[in-house]
Amino acid sequence: IVPATQAGLAAAEAESGRSAEADGGGAVPSAAVQLVASRDEVSALLGMHGKVDLIVPRGSNALVSHIINNTRIPVLGHADGICAVYLDATADEATARRVVLDAKTDYPVACNAAETLLLHASLLSSPTWRGVAQELIAAGVTLKCDTRSSEALAAAGLPAGGVVRASEADYRTEFGGLTMAVKVVADVVEAVGHINSHSSHHTDAIVTADPASVRFFTQFVDSAGVFVNASTRFADGQRYGFGAEVGVSTNRIHSRGPMGVEGLLIYKYLLLGGGHVAADYSAGRAHFRHTPLPRALPPPLAA
Repeated sequence: IVPATQAGLAAAEAESGRSAEADGGGAVPSAAVQLVASRDEVSALLGMHGKVDLIVPRGSNALVSHIINNTRIPVLGHADGICAVYLDATADEATARRVVLDAKTDYPVACNAAETLLLHASLLSSPTWRGVAQELIAAGVTLKCDTRSSEALAAAGLPAGGVVRASEADYRTEFGGLTMAVKVVADVVEAVGHINSHSSHHTDAIVTADPASVRFFTQFVDSAGVFVNASTRFADGQRYGFGAEVGVSTNRIHSRGPMGVEGLLIYKYLLLGGGHVAADYSAGRAHFRHTPLPRALPPPLAA
């Protein structure tokens, strides 16, 4: 069943197109806005290879995965939002508290909310880990801890409520709520390895004061967004200044990360010649200059 809001928006957009057409200035035909209201219509859309250029799905993991797996049309998007925050050995306690709490609790159902907390082993007995854990538990977050992080909290006297043992599957799970998986790592190298093998390559963050850790983390984490001492919740097209966010892509070609309308654009190469032929260049009678050209259209094409 199509929500009334979507139906109302589609009707308003179509009516706007008809009004513009009636005024003689309609740049977008009213028929350009279509409402896909049933599973049969979705299946028909997915089969329109050659007629539809691109699908940008927005919705649940199940919806996005179904679309990706059932069409030959290019799909721009992501199925999961498994983001991680890594607390390095030199993480400032106040910064760690702020960043982790915001990344997890600001809007837990968002695809840029943190689902995994990676903890440098040297922080196990530190005020930093205790403080971060206390903040999260006070906010209602259930911590799914590995053995070492769980034992450290018990030794620090934190109440057992809100802390449960993690399974391996938890580190590959988008909880979409007030639950966070916690894992202890030996160093930034292990943290990066874990992220690259378990995350969805959406957005991952490090909290550190060590420039060497910053360089390693930002260079080798293979995600669309890599943040330093900042919440993963900043991964958003509007917050990036792109206007209304059209989608988020974890693809490795074309646009990656949050995008606005410009992120959907492709190239068209315009070549204005005067009888130029490739043979002249192959024979050395002419030479490529590769000189940067002005972005404005040349006179034959300018309005």
